[in-house]
Amino acid sequence: MLFSNIYKNKTVLVTGHNGFKGAWLSLWLKNLGAKVTGISLKNLEEKSFFKVNGISELVEDLNLDIRNLDSINHLIKQLQPDFVFHLAAQALVRRSYRDPLETWSTNLVGTLNILESLRLLEKKCACVLITSDKCYSNKEWAWGYRENDTLGGPDPYSASKACAELAIKSYVKSFFNAQNNSLVKISSARAGNVIGGGDWSEDRIVPDCMKAWSKGEIVELRSPSSTRPWQHVLEPLSGYLSLGSKLYNNNLLHGESFNFGPKMAENNSVLDLVNTMGEYWEKVRWVSNVEERKPYESGLLNLNCDKAFFDLNWHSVLSFKETIRYTIEWYKSFYEDNLNIQSMSLNQIDNYVASANKQKLSWAK
Repeated sequence: MLFSNIYKNKTVLVTGHNGFKGAWLSLWLKNLGAKVTGISLKNLEEKSFFKVNGISELVEDLNLDIRNLDSINHLIKQLQPDFVFHLAAQALVRRSYRDPLETWSTNLVGTLNILESLRLLEKKCACVLITSDKCYSNKEWAWGYRENDTLGGPDPYSASKACAELAIKSYVKSFFNAQNNSLVKISSARAGNVIGGGDWSEDRIVPDCMKAWSKGEIVELRSPSSTRPWQHVLEPLSGYLSLGSKLYNNNLLHGESFNFGPKMAENNSVLDLVNTMGEYWEKVRWVSNVEERKPYESGLLNLNCDKAFFDLNWHSVLSFKETIRYTIEWYKSFYEDNLNIQSMSLNQIDNYVASANKQKLSWAK
């Protein structure tokens, strides 16, 4: 397996490591033999993926604020990482309306602090900075956004991610270039609407359904007709890992951005999602409760991932239905089966890699 050759015994820094995606990534990296250090604000959610998988016992678990430049500077100087995956973020659109300053400071200043700290690093390092599919100026068109399309966003979350992308481009051009003899290589990754076992975030449809249905309650759908490029959490993570592994030894990927999302044919509505979830979970009940006056959220959003396919030999592995099955199987194990959750999570990673191998993706061989 290609990842094992690259990440084994390497020092890897993951920011936002106790969040949903960060915890899955930390577990996968640890399984690949990497020496993982994670930084996050303290996670108080007792049933989070991070806690139920015991990830704090597998990695160096540090409670640091990404907005504190001195702390980040000191850590990176001390750690001397081979890889950095920056996922720490305020990732909720509706929360960004309630607290825009927190959103801007975390998503923009946090990214700048990572870049500024890496500027002082004098060793080879590949850094993948994760932003969002919402960094694009959404025109609500049917075709997919490409990496060179216009950045923007009307809500604080989307705008902060677009600005983070601009900051990344600025630092690459200004500081991480041949003239400065930089050994640090940087790329950004854009993905969104990730689902999977262990997500308990507020205002997300899958966690809302799982919380309600596990108690026999009805879930309210506020935007049933909105479509999203739903993908299992392992899909973009395989993209980040593939990008990091190739960026480490390929100068041509330095400064590039990549989309990671499902095939266009797999773009489905919230109603499609809930109905398919009902095929794997008993006693599904929901009502449509469309809010007349609500914070802006995009209704249609597609990504074009051709660049990832041609440059990284990456594409999504799971069908929409398989994505739902993986997700519900994890929650069923959590609620009903009393299985070892870490074994369940690692088994899903192994099954995903096996499926990718069957599809002849080079990173899975």
